[in-house]
Amino acid sequence: MANKTIIEGLDGLRAVAGQQLGASEWKPLTDEDIVRFAEATGDFQWIHVDRERCKRESPFGVPIAHGYFSVSRIAGLFFEIVEVRGFALVLNYGLNKVRFPAPLKSGSRYRLSIELKELKDIPKGVEALLLANIEVEGQPKPACAAEVLYRFMSA
Repeated sequence: MANKTIIEGLDGLRAVAGQQLGASEWKPLTDEDIVRFAEATGDFQWIHVDRERCKRESPFGVPIAHGYFSVSRIAGLFFEIVEVRGFALVLNYGLNKVRFPAPLKSGSRYRLSIELKELKDIPKGVEALLLANIEVEGQPKPACAAEVLYRFMSA
C-alpha cells in the first residue's frame, strides 16, 4: 500500500492546495471487471465484452474498459490515496471536464493520481478542484483525465 496523504481538517487541506496528493497502487484490469461494469450499466457494446470480435475487428486487439469505468474508479481510489480527518462529510460534488485520451485495455494495469488544484470557500465547508488521472502503466497518456469537485463539509 502506498503512503497516504493525511489531511487534518481545513488547515491541512489548505496546506496541500496546489500539490500532488499521490497515486494509488497499480490495479489489474480483467475482462471480468469490464463485464461486471457492463452488467451494472447495461452497456454491452462489443468493444468491451466480445474478446473474439476484438481480436478480429478492434484496433486495440482486446476488450477495453468503458470510459465511465475509468471515471467511476476515481471515487473509489481517492480514499486509497488520501485520509481525510476533521470533516463531517466529504462529498463527490461532480465533474467539470472529463476526457478519455487513451484506451484502458483488458490485461493492463492502471492507477489513480490526484492533484489538489484549488480550493473555494462555500457555506459550511470548502470545495476542492482536483485533477484526477487514471494512468495506464507504460502508456504516455491517461485513460481518463478529469476535473473533479469534492466538497469537504465542517462538523
